[in-house]
Formats: sequence, C-alpha cells, structure tokens
Amino acid sequence: MSRNAIPDAAERAEAAAVTVVDPTADRAEVLGATGLVKRYGRVTAVDGADFSLRAGEILAIIGDNGAGKSSLVKCLSGAVQPDEGEIRLDGKVVSFAGPIEARTAGIEIVHQSLAVSPSLDIASNLFLGRERRKKGVMGSVFRQLDHKGMRREAAKHLDDLGVLTVQNMSQAVETLSGGQRQAVAVARAAAFGSRVVIMDEPTAALGVKESNRVLRLIEDVRDKGMPVVLISHNMPHVFEVADRIHVHRLGRRACVVTPQSHSMQDTVAIMTGALPPPEHDAS
Repeated sequence: MSRNAIPDAAERAEAAAVTVVDPTADRAEVLGATGLVKRYGRVTAVDGADFSLRAGEILAIIGDNGAGKSSLVKCLSGAVQPDEGEIRLDGKVVSFAGPIEARTAGIEIVHQSLAVSPSLDIASNLFLGRERRKKGVMGSVFRQLDHKGMRREAAKHLDDLGVLTVQNMSQAVETLSGGQRQAVAVARAAAFGSRVVIMDEPTAALGVKESNRVLRLIEDVRDKGMPVVLISHNMPHVFEVADRIHVHRLGRRACVVTPQSHSMQDTVAIMTGALPPPEHDAS
C-alpha cells in the first residue's frame, strides 16, 4: 500500500495483520509497568496501562491530546503515585515517593519547559541541585562551591554528546539559542541519568536545524547505552529516531509497533482508532 494513498477497509485489515519486526526483542527490560491506574476524581487518566522500555533503545510514546501520555510518564518518574499497578526498574518492583527518589534511582526527565534557570551559567544549570563543593576545609567548613571543577566537567559532558556550538561554560543560559538550551538540558539528563532518560516534546519549540541537532543528541545518548523515552507529536521525528513506538490511546497502551512494520499513516490511524491494533505487536 502506498504511504500517500488513503487505505480502504481491505487494506486496513491487511495492515493490521502485518507481522511486527522487533529489532530489540532480545534485549532486557530496564523500566517497565503493568496495570497502572491513575485517577483524578472521576477522571481516569491512566486506565490499566502497561509499559516496557528495553536496554539501549529509543522508545517513542505517541497519542492524541488527553490520551494519558503525560500521566503515564509522571507515574514512571515519581511525579505522581499510581492508584494501582506496579513499576519495575531492572526487574525489581519499585515505588517512588517523588521525583527526587526517581532521580536517585537513575531516572532523569527533560521536561518540555526544560526546567533551566536562564540567569545561571551553563555549568550551574548542569549541576543544579547537585552542586559540588571544594575539597578540604574550604568545602566542608566554608561550603564554597567548586565552580572551576563543575565548569570543566560540564564541558566534558557537552563534548561527549558532540555539542560543539557551546564553548564557554560561564555563559548565561538566557543568551543561548533554543537548541543550545535543549542541549544543556539533554546533557544534564545524560550526565546524571544512570538508567533512563525521558524526553517530553524536546523539539516542540525548535526550528528545523535545531530540531535535527537535538535528534542527533538523542541518538548519541542511545548509542552510549542509555535507553531513551521520547514523547512527541512530531511523527517524522518519531519515525526517524525511534526503535519502537508505544501507541497510547484512551489511557492505556494500544500496541507497540516499529517503523519497519508500520507506515506513519497506519500508525496514526491506530492512534486515532481508525485502524485496529495489530494482533501481534512489539510489546
């Protein structure tokens, strides 16, 4: 079926029966969840949702507005506690009382708002909440921060991700471009996320050139062995970098497909309910 053609009923049924190609089937699960439920009064935002992120992959989460994507990620990152279900990290059931516990466990999230402090310099933003003191008496007694050491390490983290457009770690974040700010946020997550990095709409407010740069950063993080969860409405970006695609619909996981098994058009059709989920998926 042509990707540009409008599928008829027979073609849709045929697409639903496609055998899913799963390039990560033999990899261990790093972060998973089963039967998650989150209610806000009479509204059920997450309705028995399952989730599975495997080692060394980029897993995209897509879904309409109101599908429950953000609530799912908040449960996984400790921002809210689910009413039912379980969350697993490296196969062990965990429960996070808040985001700090999730960060301590190695789960870092890059919010759409970036959560950077514009008036602070790059190094201070990278170590925000994790500031390092000088060694010896100056740090333990006088509690002086090791600005030189933090700037040196910040430069190393950015270099490791191939960010060459930012050189001065003393530069205020408010003077950076949108893509450079995103790079700082991604570098911070990659530097301190020992298990999982979650990125919420990382290219939403960026132009084409800066979006491509951020996508390369995401691939670099994945290539260094860190699994990445990418939440995005930009389907071309999803199909460009994702290994698997978690389709979220009506508060739960509808299916998991891959760019090799389903076209962009078919995936959107599953997301909106125009096409039934495949009987055998990549979950």
